[in-house]
Amino acid sequence: MDHTPNRADAQRPLSFLSNAQSSSPLGLKLARAGLWSICYFVFYFIQQLAELFAPLLLIAGVAWKALPVLIGAVSHVSASADPQARDAIANVASAIPEQLTMAGHTLTASGMIWDGILLMGLAAAGATLATLAGRNM
Repeated sequence: MDHTPNRADAQRPLSFLSNAQSSSPLGLKLARAGLWSICYFVFYFIQQLAELFAPLLLIAGVAWKALPVLIGAVSHVSASADPQARDAIANVASAIPEQLTMAGHTLTASGMIWDGILLMGLAAAGATLATLAGRNM
């Protein structure tokens, strides 16, 4: 007695799975959608903040790092022209701090550049996670 499965037996496991998935309670579906919506909001919000502050920190850090170099170059050019201009440029160059301490946090030009780069990475991660959360909703 050779028993070959018929077509109805072969499709029974698939139909059993589809019926089990469609019979999940509505509350569970709403809770799942709500959880993914909150995750999407958080990831997208983080992405937006990172995209806002990353270029600001990066540009401010590069400008702060380049400003003493530019002032030094100008002072060498103007050294032979006018002694008063050289003294004024020297005063401006000495007024540029190497670090700032604000509310217990120390800011440096290199630190701001590095923070800008890290925020770009955070924005990319937020975009990736927001996309994944959007697909799971």
